[in-house]
Amino acid sequence: MPFLAPHIPLVPASGIRRIFNLALQLDGITSLAVGEPDVPVAPHIAAAAKQAWDDDETNYTDNGGIPALRAAIVEKLARENSIRVDVEQVWVTVGASQGLHQAMHLLLAAGDEVLVPDPGYTTFTMSARMIDATPVPYSLKPENGFLPTIEELERLVTDRTRVLIVNSPSNPLGTVIPKANLQELLDFARRHDLWVISDEVYEYFTWAEPHVSIASLDRDGRVFTAFSLSKTYAMTGIRVGYLVTPPGLAETMRTVQEASISCVDTPAQYAAIAAITGDHSHVVAAREHYRENIVLATELLDKRGIRYLQPNGAFYLWIDVSHATGGDVASWAETFLVYNRVAVAPGSAFGRSGEGWIRICLAASADDIVTGLSRLPAPAVTL
Repeated sequence: MPFLAPHIPLVPASGIRRIFNLALQLDGITSLAVGEPDVPVAPHIAAAAKQAWDDDETNYTDNGGIPALRAAIVEKLARENSIRVDVEQVWVTVGASQGLHQAMHLLLAAGDEVLVPDPGYTTFTMSARMIDATPVPYSLKPENGFLPTIEELERLVTDRTRVLIVNSPSNPLGTVIPKANLQELLDFARRHDLWVISDEVYEYFTWAEPHVSIASLDRDGRVFTAFSLSKTYAMTGIRVGYLVTPPGLAETMRTVQEASISCVDTPAQYAAIAAITGDHSHVVAAREHYRENIVLATELLDKRGIRYLQPNGAFYLWIDVSHATGGDVASWAETFLVYNRVAVAPGSAFGRSGEGWIRICLAASADDIVTGLSRLPAPAVTL
């Protein structure tokens, strides 16, 4: 009997999806686990997709995407990210997930090491394992504001390290890496001749520190950047993102896109053009909605004496429940779901450093936030 490639069983399952799937089997759930906008897609975006279907725009496109979409992205990158590229550096992908996976495929061979944030987005580790590379977690610690430190990275880098992954704004933490720190990370990558993969999915949602794209600081072409339309425009199921590459990789990218996806769904690309070039008032409204939810949630947690990390970006809240979890937050989250009917993402799903913490998605109604957070166990009061 044939068997799977030996590295495939090493791919970790998603601890978030485990909670999500369990929640689907239960009634009366307040869902705060999955990072999905609770606002509808804007009418002009939906209309563009519908028009594409009505016009039978259903054929293959260029591997990199519809020319008008790639041109719109080039203009957006220059205007909003201070990244100046040509069209052949922009590749439309099936969400940022495929863009991140594609970048790792390009840069990592079996046995190579990639430095991944811990806590960090789950697919950083999953994608590395999928291609038989070795994810090496770099800890993001409370005493450092959950920001990466060069001391930690220098301790972990080896002659097998090929890639540094950077995520700002962070999922799950809500941290935003300041420009000076990004420059330090880029200098570290240059010293050790590493590639950098930057995940900037939550670029439009920052609350204190402004978002800075690390590629805007890159002077020697070592940064790949993954962007997404999913969170910004409430298009999670439409699956459109884009990968921005260093110059000189057009033929290679054309080949790997053909081998992996051929091209992204055509009507979805027309929806993406409408999203990027059209009215952004719905994005502004969504941003304000998330900001109000952050205020609501943090005030409630303050009153209950529950510790959390003040988010500077994204729409998550990183909450310390170590006083209740007994050192196994994953098991606690399942029990909490079953008995309290609230779905939260266990921090350990994002790496070992997440033990004792949970991630709450604040892209939700005010009622759900109040219900969910009110059921969290508060620390015992010491007299």
